[in-house]
Amino acid sequence: MKNKWYGESFKLGVLGGGQLGRMLIQSAMNYDVHVYVMDSSITAPCGRLAYEFVEGNILSFDDVVAFGKDKDVVTVEIEHVNVDALEELEKQGVKVFPQPHILRLIQDKGLQKNFYKENNIPTAPFHLIDDQSEIAQYTDQLPFVQKMRKGGYDGKGVMTIKTIADFDQSFNGPSLIEKKINFKKELSVLVARNEHGEIKTFPVVECEFSKTLNLVEFLFSPANISAAIEKSATELAEKVITDLGLVGLLAVELFLTQEDELLVNEVAPRTHNSGHHTVECNFTSQFEQHLRSILGLPLGDTGIKRPGVMVNLLGEEGYTGPAVYDGIEKLMEMSEVYVHLYGKEETKPNRKMGHVTITNDDLNEAKRGARIVQESIKVIS
Repeated sequence: MKNKWYGESFKLGVLGGGQLGRMLIQSAMNYDVHVYVMDSSITAPCGRLAYEFVEGNILSFDDVVAFGKDKDVVTVEIEHVNVDALEELEKQGVKVFPQPHILRLIQDKGLQKNFYKENNIPTAPFHLIDDQSEIAQYTDQLPFVQKMRKGGYDGKGVMTIKTIADFDQSFNGPSLIEKKINFKKELSVLVARNEHGEIKTFPVVECEFSKTLNLVEFLFSPANISAAIEKSATELAEKVITDLGLVGLLAVELFLTQEDELLVNEVAPRTHNSGHHTVECNFTSQFEQHLRSILGLPLGDTGIKRPGVMVNLLGEEGYTGPAVYDGIEKLMEMSEVYVHLYGKEETKPNRKMGHVTITNDDLNEAKRGARIVQESIKVIS
């Protein structure tokens, strides 16, 4: 890598033009890092912000190689990319972070689970199957969760199998089935590692689960856990990124069981929904930390400036079309409420259209504010 990592002489390529790339660009602008983006449409969230935007298919070998060959560093904002092309770029001398062989492993949930097993990383017991017909072998282990080995994203490709009656609706293809964990908390740890082996973790994030809605209501930090569990979660995340040898940011999603055991659920080799609050709540945001890690720079201070809660802005059920943020002005009247819109022109049910971070020295007050936010704004058309 050239010593100068900013200005016209340095090109950072990003595959994927979604909101994660958009927020990475916003952070990169502070350091005059020129970000080049490839995605399928200029209307993507990165389209108007990138230093240069290229329309192309991130799953196409030819498109990815053509895009990346003149870049100093190439990174991803979504892991579903053409890994063969990234390996070719590496051979041509382009630095690719996270490294292609790690992306290949993480793209396949079966390989990912085997990696945990081989490296003594605690995870839910599992079995790999080739097709739907094999599920009947595990009737005695109901209920369990079935996950497609490839292609799942944001909850897609995941199904809970509760009874034999559910077998007909199960996925028919290479997948894994794992024990359904009776967890008491869902946690996430963001950890970064640069080329020099420097590692820093962010404080643990907790998912607030609504029993009435049966879904995750919001994310908050610091997590409501003991110092011992915080330490264990941090050490576990550091072990995962060290064993992988990954350069970049890694989100490590964890289950905390009823017995206070931590299990790795999945990892994401990129910036992550569970780290959006870091823009306002931490000394260094997850986006700046990812930038620092892939450019070989000193990692930033991950300490908490102020506790906070992050609420996703999702498209309302029943609305498809040009996005309207009904109630946004009300949020702008509120103190310590920070709105982030992703620049997506079209809304559709449950599409991530933005997020809101609510900060307060008293985390319970921040949670109260988050519920007011949820009631005050709707994404409609």
